[in-house]
Amino acid sequence: MLDQGDLPEFEQLLRREPLMNLFVASRVAHLGLAPERLGCAVYGYHVGGELVAACHVGANLVPIGDDRDAIDAFAQAIGPRRQIWSIMGCAQAVLQLHQGLVERWGDGWRRARDVRPHQPLMVIDTDPEITGNPAVQRIGLVDYEPYLDAAIAMYTEEVGVTPLDGTGSYQRYVRMLIQMGHAMGAVHRGTGRASRVWFKSDIGSAWSGYCQVQGVWISPELRGRRLSIPAMAQVVRLCRQRYPVVSLYVNDYNTRARRLYQGLGFRTVGELATVLY
Repeated sequence: MLDQGDLPEFEQLLRREPLMNLFVASRVAHLGLAPERLGCAVYGYHVGGELVAACHVGANLVPIGDDRDAIDAFAQAIGPRRQIWSIMGCAQAVLQLHQGLVERWGDGWRRARDVRPHQPLMVIDTDPEITGNPAVQRIGLVDYEPYLDAAIAMYTEEVGVTPLDGTGSYQRYVRMLIQMGHAMGAVHRGTGRASRVWFKSDIGSAWSGYCQVQGVWISPELRGRRLSIPAMAQVVRLCRQRYPVVSLYVNDYNTRARRLYQGLGFRTVGELATVLY
């Protein structure tokens, strides 16, 4: 298990594939590597004294590096008790880790709700040539409630279950995104009715000049009108005010979204995978 003293070597490992490792890099940058602060363990795998792979073992299980022996060792160390929401990260490592857990520990790991094996990782490091929609701006706390409504709708549609539970953790997460300036959206302020967010997106992870956009959503009645194109162009511009390199990932079967991102100038640089429980 890695600790704060391992941070310099761990950061070197992250920098080999910063876009692949952005989720863990972002968490460690804010909380450190000590398990008591991070809230979970990070296992390390050394070869000849060099850290060649690691695995974030929290609510999200995230392998780092694709050393096959390391992935097998992580599967053995994680054990039979599944207390996670997902396995996510580099496609090759995720699928190997999932297979190893199933083969070693059986049904607890086999019963995934969904396996998404091909999620192209896309990146852009210039502003889009397409003009952005100025209605899309950073969301302030004054619009917390309508943004939360949109975020719940997005999550439920994408994942298939509600993000809400008795702890209020999702509400706190959305509030934190807004406070960090990582929530972006377009708000309709109609006369005589409550405000609503008709387009939303947010920065899920950020580290060292890189960020990852997630949670892209447009209200269902507005789909098919090509409103997402200028809205996403504006999102990229807003992100690049702080983070020069903007990334995202998308399911391979979502051809409409992939065409949209390609039209904005995103290019594919790798492939992620997600196993949802």
